[in-house]
Parts: sequence; C-alpha cells; structure tokens
Amino acid sequence: SWGELEKLGELTVYDRTSLTDEDEIIARIADAEVVLTNKTPISRRTIDACPSMRFIAMLATGYNVVDLDAARDADVIVSNVPAYSTPDVAQMTFALLLELCLHVGEHSRLVMDGSWTRAKDFSFWSTPLVELAGKTMGIVGMGSIGQAVGRIARAFGMPVVFENRSPKPQLEGDGVRQAGLDELLATADVVSLHVPATPETEHLMDAAALAKMKEGSYLLNTARGSLV
Repeated sequence: SWGELEKLGELTVYDRTSLTDEDEIIARIADAEVVLTNKTPISRRTIDACPSMRFIAMLATGYNVVDLDAARDADVIVSNVPAYSTPDVAQMTFALLLELCLHVGEHSRLVMDGSWTRAKDFSFWSTPLVELAGKTMGIVGMGSIGQAVGRIARAFGMPVVFENRSPKPQLEGDGVRQAGLDELLATADVVSLHVPATPETEHLMDAAALAKMKEGSYLLNTARGSLV
C-alpha cells in the first residue's frame, strides 16, 4: 500500500515502467522531487532532464541501475534497502542446494507415479543422495547474507571458508575461516556467491575461476547474474 506516502503529498504510481525506454522514464518522473523505483534505470540523461528530483529511493538492495556519479553531481540523494531479504536469500540458497543434493521434487513425483510402490527395495531412490555434513561451504562475500548462509551451513555440519574484500577475523573460529578466492575455489564443495554487482565483480566466476573449482562441486548464485 502506498497509503502512507499519499498523506505526505502528491503521489503518482506506475505499476510497470519500461527498462529500456528512457523517454518514458523521463516523462513519468517529470517534475517529481522524490522517485521510488526498483529495477528501472536512472541514467545521467534522466537525472539531467528531471532537475526537480532530489531523492531516489531504491525499493531493493541493488542500486547499480542508478548513475551514482550523475546523482552526486546533481545533489540527488540515493538510498537502498540493504537488509529486507537477508533471511529469505539465505533460505533460498539452501533450498537450491538441498534440491541439488536430494532432488526432493523429482523424488516426490516418482512416489506419486507409483515408482516406490513398484520398487523391489524399501529404500527407494533414483539419484545419489548427497549429505551436506562434512562438505565445505565456500562463501564469496561475507556481508549480512553471507553470514546468514554461514550460520545455516554450520548448523548442517559444514565447515565454512569465506572470501571477503576486507579481513573479518571476528567471524573466524568454530569451523569458519577466511581465505583467498583461489584457495576457496580449490577446497569448497559448495561455492555460494553473495557480492554486489560492480565493475570489479563482473564475471567474477569466469572460465578460469570455474576451472579452479573441485570436480563435482556446486556453484550457487543468489546474487546478480553478471557475476557468472
């Protein structure tokens, strides 16, 4: 509901706005002073064409769709919501990992199809079942989401090795240690990406990085697609 914002002034809501039609974006911002957006890009041209704009509020964590240099030049404040999805992303990370390891959806389908009933053995399975306990979780980016993933990994009995652009010795201990990316890729059974999309992280996991991973390991990307 936008009800609370309607109390503060004139409000116009567009449920969908083009991600590529810059003229439409400019026309919709027009003389607005505050712009709330999620994935709609706001470029220097858009900022220059909308001089009334004073504040851009991202309705998500990622803010790479805004030209921050142009916003700074125009004295436009940019904010984001850094922690709204931390538990959800950590949960999805393990939902993906458990599906890769246990194929729950496939197993459920086979049971409903009668495959278990027809099986000669009581312990029915159609794919190898991978146990997480003892497997090493490698976390690239130890921010709030990476730390949440690490806590879940430890609960599953997984040692954790993490890579972060700055040292975080306070997070080490009890089966958790920091290492360089090359060592992480060579030792982790699961590599999970939790860094933002920046020029430095674009194609972080390229062919050379993938070649350093252990054979049979898993790569999970619940961050941005440009990392891989």
